[in-house]
Amino acid sequence: MTLTAQGINFAYGERTILREAGFAPLQPGQLTALIGPNASGKSTLFRCIAGLLKPSAGEVYLNGINLATLATRERLKRVCFMPQFFAANAALTVFDVVMMAQKDLSGWRVTTRDMEAVGLALHDAGIGHLSEAYFSELSGGQSQMVSVAQALIRRSDAYLFDEPSSALDLHHQLSVLSQIKQAVAEREAIGIVALHDLNLAARFADHLILLDQGRVRAEGAPADVLPHEDLAATYAVQIEITQGPR
Repeated sequence: MTLTAQGINFAYGERTILREAGFAPLQPGQLTALIGPNASGKSTLFRCIAGLLKPSAGEVYLNGINLATLATRERLKRVCFMPQFFAANAALTVFDVVMMAQKDLSGWRVTTRDMEAVGLALHDAGIGHLSEAYFSELSGGQSQMVSVAQALIRRSDAYLFDEPSSALDLHHQLSVLSQIKQAVAEREAIGIVALHDLNLAARFADHLILLDQGRVRAEGAPADVLPHEDLAATYAVQIEITQGPR
């Protein structure tokens, strides 16, 4: 199972967002961090991969299959996308929200197995105590953890997480990214997380993709990309790398 993108172009009217964006085949069981400044095109690239936006050029292949040739439902089943912001205005509990993800692709008859799966997902995410809370009343960080649980309860070939740690405190940042990395490895799935924090990217990612003004400027192992001169140029800062025992 591999995921690759080739020559993705996308624009909103006259404003070009992605310019020939693409990356080499990503391998199963590995976590890739998509890094880059604000407005570099990370969320747009995710939406093009997930099929929520249609690029003007380029293709995305999952295990050799052009995703554009799949029906929408099949594409959603194979590629799970967690957006940066998720809103539920209906009076749904946290349990209901995650159950919707559990049943969305398999019919709406709820079984004991479904109930157990949702309970386990909430427990693993550390939010079992929020099971009966209304999603609309949660904090930003709590909502984000629910969204991660909602994504990981699905069994997909590829997972795209757009800033899954942005609203979380340090403890929950480490917890959520550990959970994502473990799930990707155990399922032999492909995982991509968009991150602003380069420390988190260095700690958790097996592979980095550096996006700048809609173009991929560097990609590879963290040890190769982090010292790369394009990284400092992209962020317009001086970067010093130190390595500790962890």
